[in-house]
Amino acid sequence: MQKQEHRITSGDLTLFALTQGNPEAEPVILVHGYPDNHSVWDPVARQLAEKYFVIRYDVRGAGRSDKPERIRDYRLPLLAGDLKAVADALIPGRNFHLAAHDWGSIQSWESVTTEPLKSRITSYTSISGPCLDHVSFWFRNRVTDLRKGGLRQVMKQLGSSWYIAMFQLPVVPELIWQGGLDRLWPGILQKHEGLADASFSPHQKDDGRYGVNLYRANFGPKLVNPEARPASCPVQIIVPTRDNYVGEQLFEGLEKWAGKLTRTDLDAPHWVIRTHPEDIVRLLSDFIGANGRNKKAA
Repeated sequence: MQKQEHRITSGDLTLFALTQGNPEAEPVILVHGYPDNHSVWDPVARQLAEKYFVIRYDVRGAGRSDKPERIRDYRLPLLAGDLKAVADALIPGRNFHLAAHDWGSIQSWESVTTEPLKSRITSYTSISGPCLDHVSFWFRNRVTDLRKGGLRQVMKQLGSSWYIAMFQLPVVPELIWQGGLDRLWPGILQKHEGLADASFSPHQKDDGRYGVNLYRANFGPKLVNPEARPASCPVQIIVPTRDNYVGEQLFEGLEKWAGKLTRTDLDAPHWVIRTHPEDIVRLLSDFIGANGRNKKAA
């Protein structure tokens, strides 16, 4: 399926985007996580493009998009503005399905639960990326619910999220990436995450060192001062049960925030969109078919 490259303006930044598939088909926007860029979706996008108009872009700080230096330029409202800029430029006035992985999922909750994009998102599929507001409420509830093992769950998740604390340190994460982690990264993914096809990317060093600002700009404020974030569109949660970073427990009670909720657990690691692309395509296609413009009447 032929791909087309785009350069899109969002505020003072230029974002790189890629489209493939029939532009008249239902649009699906895919958002990548950290420390990735749009190419992490390659196996999924290639198959989805046979039926849908697939849109991907490099989030600010990643791939071929601009890379702001200031931490505050990575705040969630600005990331939501980037998604809007992509949608307005490539599918102006049209509704779309949204699917995201890892940090892409975290940032996309902002668009799913707030205007102006909330009313344009037909469905949302979140893979290994909870809403930070929901996580904050989850932590508060578990810490005070000692009789049901709440503290144990909190400590388990904190153990999985050690890297988030490390990302808050100034300079250190950048020095690690600049010191050669980018060259080691494919081997780490192959050995610990099951990505047999992991290979070196010339963008990896910058994807890693600029992307840490996503964590610095948003985790502290959201965990200290969470807001109610209900989603009105149908939401699908895909939970890899062998995820080394995002625990299954973080999705407990999500029905409070997403009334039309579908959850599927997969026996897969964190980078499930690369290790199990056929499963992801099947789940996305079924969910879009059940909630899209071509859905069958009951």
